[in-house]
Amino acid sequence: MNPRSPLRWSAALLVLLMGWVNAAEPPAPAPTATQLGPEQLVRKVAQETLRDLEANRAEYRKDPRRLRDLIDANMLPYFDTEYMGRSVLAVHWQTATLEQRQRFVDAFYKSLLRNYGEALLDFRSERLQILAAQQAPDGKTATVRSTILRDNGTPVEVNYQLRQTPQGWKAFDVHIEGVSYLRTYKRDFAAEISKRGLDAVIKRLEALSEGKPAVPAAPPTKS
Repeated sequence: MNPRSPLRWSAALLVLLMGWVNAAEPPAPAPTATQLGPEQLVRKVAQETLRDLEANRAEYRKDPRRLRDLIDANMLPYFDTEYMGRSVLAVHWQTATLEQRQRFVDAFYKSLLRNYGEALLDFRSERLQILAAQQAPDGKTATVRSTILRDNGTPVEVNYQLRQTPQGWKAFDVHIEGVSYLRTYKRDFAAEISKRGLDAVIKRLEALSEGKPAVPAAPPTKS
């Protein structure tokens, strides 16, 4: 297995909200999603998904579309795609049309899913160790610390971030050895949008999310 696979797993776990599960633990009580704390919510969703994954792993390998359907059904409601899209676009969110915003959010999520979702098929819960969970003083965000072991046993520090919403806790970022995926995407997209324009970036993501050949880069926008 690629020694960088823990990084792929971590990104997959962000998309799938599976970073805090211990498959050996019994299922927790199931109050409504808005009543669950960040760890409780993720454990509930992750345990349900892992049971499905373990029972159908071979089928998901044969037909990745089934895995994406599982993620959409079990995970998407607890992943704050709009907040992440808004944070990634930053100042460009303010000037984007409603259609551009929705297209970017949808395409960004789907491209992440296509890039990293199938990495979950190689994930084994015994490689994960939960260290701690901590809520911010204002109670609006929470961080769950963990490590994922490489093949050689070296631990990779992975910290997950969630935020409180009217619908309950939702995940929006992962820090891998101190590096934020959200900030990395924000920097990379800012550079690309400045050079190519938002529409060109959206079209590229849409093509990527659908598994199509990359859309040719548009000419740089005039300043």
